[in-house]
Parts: sequence; structure tokens; C-alpha cells
Amino acid sequence: MQGELTVAQVLDGVRVLDFGRYIAGPCCGMMLADLGADVIRIEKIDGSEDRFTGPVGEGPEGEESVGSGYVHLNRNKRGLTLNPMKPEGREIVKKLVATADIVIANLPNETLTAMGLDYDSLCAVKPDIILTTVSAFSTSGPYKDRVGFDGVAAAMSGMMHLSGYEDEPMKAHTPWVDFGTASAATIGTLSALLHRRATGEGQRVEGSLLGTALLFNNAALIEQSMIQADRVGSGNRGQTSGPSDAFKCQDDWIIVQVVGKPLFERWAKLMGEDYWLTDPKFKDDLARGDNGVEISARMQKWCSERTREEAIAALSEARIPTGHIYKPEDTLKDPQVLGGDFLQDVDYPGTDSPAPVAKLHIRLSKTPASIRMRAPTLGEHTNDIMRDLGYDDGTIAELHEKRVI
Repeated sequence: MQGELTVAQVLDGVRVLDFGRYIAGPCCGMMLADLGADVIRIEKIDGSEDRFTGPVGEGPEGEESVGSGYVHLNRNKRGLTLNPMKPEGREIVKKLVATADIVIANLPNETLTAMGLDYDSLCAVKPDIILTTVSAFSTSGPYKDRVGFDGVAAAMSGMMHLSGYEDEPMKAHTPWVDFGTASAATIGTLSALLHRRATGEGQRVEGSLLGTALLFNNAALIEQSMIQADRVGSGNRGQTSGPSDAFKCQDDWIIVQVVGKPLFERWAKLMGEDYWLTDPKFKDDLARGDNGVEISARMQKWCSERTREEAIAALSEARIPTGHIYKPEDTLKDPQVLGGDFLQDVDYPGTDSPAPVAKLHIRLSKTPASIRMRAPTLGEHTNDIMRDLGYDDGTIAELHEKRVI
């Protein structure tokens, strides 16, 4: 995994300084690293918070633990510890920026300024620099100085209200807003790189959690604005088509999603009942969503008469979208997950077993992304990076003693 690539990657020769924290910033850096960029993860002297979140092992000596998300989101990066708030640290930031193409920072604006990472300060060092930032609510509007996480943005977008039940909103376990924002920030950064190659100009790329959540939930907002649907949560049952729900078979659960007339006709044929195609209550997707309780009840009766595998086989034969509802342990054993080349075992010091790290979720036939290195241990590449910046070993040792690096 540490060897040289035999295939050139699209971002070979691009250097990224990743000051990200938690998910959205580091995930953007991860995607750029997977595409070949030299990404330097810069974190606090004692390790940034996301290094230890969701611990899966003790980590090597000098680390209190290692987090599952850190192992995932920081592969292919080199690790540098740095305190940019000290004068010597600010000078190191300037030297790093002079060598970089992109700076990633999901930090509040005042923190960016204090660390010398605001766009004006960066441009003073490197006029064509690209600064990619992620905030909770964007850099304008009355909430611009508030802090927030994935769940806050999801809740404000209306998703929690629609995903729960009438008397209880429900958040998603997976932080989809964070990962969606990271993907958007990566698209923006790549666009800015193309613009710079054409014009020589850098720019600031801004992503926000709220902006992502509003984009992803936009159809529901449009519906509410235009026809005042006033929908309430219906759990797993879909509201604009049917049957679209989770169903309990004799031994376990499946999900079924029927959307559109052709699929509904196939489903009615599978049920052996023309009634569903002639009753005006089920004339189109919206009507089927409005009367989804009745449709789901019929589907549930059908599933109750079959094992999960029998139900999936019959639904698949009928070309109706269906799948297992897995526990994570089941996901890791699924033949498509194992055979589809989605995960790669990656070792990390101080853990008892390799981590099944998910590969980048796009595939390029000519310049494929790859996982080449595990996530760095705390400050693993600090001395090497400092030497590359022109610092001698004596000065490096002194900066360690002062806790600048």
C-alpha cells in the first residue's frame, strides 16, 4: 500500500493543506488525496478532536486512542502537528502556504483570521491560492457566526420532521449532510483548480451544511411552498409513492421501493391483483403515497408469508427494487460489498485488526483513485515536512520543545 503508483492521477503535483476538523473538511481533503494530491493534515499538538472520536483502538504510543472516522477520512495524507497561534507557528503557516495550491479549513471566520488562514492573508503569501472553507450556515445571513453540526442543518432543512413520526422527529444516524458538503466542497475545489489553470487566478470556495441540507431536501420544500402539502413524518413509509416501506418477513426485514407506473404494474402483477390498477385511489404516485398505509399493509401480508430471501428473490425476479435491511455486521459479509471492490483493509498502529476503509465513491477508468497510505499517526511527518521547509534539526527540536510543532 505504501508503494509507488503505476498509473498517473489527476491531482499529481497538487499540494493541499488540510486544517479540517471532524468530517466535512477532512473528507474533502481525503477525496483530493485519493485523486493524487499531496495532502498535509495539520492538527493540534496533542491531536485534534476528530482523531479520537468513535475509538476503535488505543493507537500508538503518544495517542490516547484512534477514532474510526479518523482512520477513514485521513488516509493518503501526511500528518503535521502545529500551533498557528504562536508567532513561530504563524511563520510556519506562511512557509507552508507558499508551497501549496489549496487550503482547506472548516473553521469559524474569526478563527481563520486569528490563524492567518483568511483569504486575504493567504493571498498575501500566495496570490493564486485556493481557499476551501466549510461552515454551518454560510458566511452571510443572521446565523453566520453560529456553530453547528450535521444534525442541526438536517433538522433545519425539514428532514427530521419528515423522517420521523407525527409525534417524534427522527435524525439520520449517518451524517449525510457532512458527507454531502464534503462532496460539494471537492467539486468546488476541482472547479477552482480548472479555473486557475485557465486564468492563473485563485479563489475562495465556500460550502455550508445548511446549503447542502436545503439542496438535498429541496423537493419537499418546493412542494410545501407551491401546494402547502403540510406533510408529517411517516417513518419508513414513503409519502409520494407506494409501496415504499420497510417490511418484516418471516425471519428478517427488507426494504421495497416502488416508484412510477411501470413498477407499480409489476408489483400488482406480483400480488396477482388487478384491483390496484383500477381503483382511482391508486391512480398515480401521489395518490399511492396518500393511500400508502393500505398498500403497505398488503405488501406486509405478502412478506409475512415468506422468508427474507424468498421475498427478495421474487421481487428481484419481478424487477422491483428491494434489498436487505442489514446490521453493520451483515453489511461487512454481503457478497456484493465484498465482491464489488468497495472496501480495502488498512492497518493502523495500536489497533487489533485492519479497518475496512471505503474507497472513493466514484471510479475513473484512466486515472483511478486509490488508497495508498493509512492515516498518519499524530505528527508522523512533522519533522520531514519541516525539513522540506528549510528548518534544520536543531531548530525543529527547539520548536518541539516550545510546543509550536
